[in-house]
Amino acid sequence: MAEEIKVWYEKEGDYLEVIFKQEAGYFKETDNDTVMEKVDNEGNVIGFSILKVSKLNNEKPLSIGLKMRIA
Repeated sequence: MAEEIKVWYEKEGDYLEVIFKQEAGYFKETDNDTVMEKVDNEGNVIGFSILKVSKLNNEKPLSIGLKMRIA
């Protein structure tokens, strides 16, 4: 069975959120000020968010690696 990936964009706040897995977790900082990763209680990446998405078109391409925890 395929899992659904949720993508949500809120224009007023200029905020994009992508969730790979619907479960409890929390957002934590990354090396990029505009990107947060959502992790579960075991540290597995289950999503990410990007602030100020519309401003990215004026800057260099956004590139960031999210660290997956391997059990």
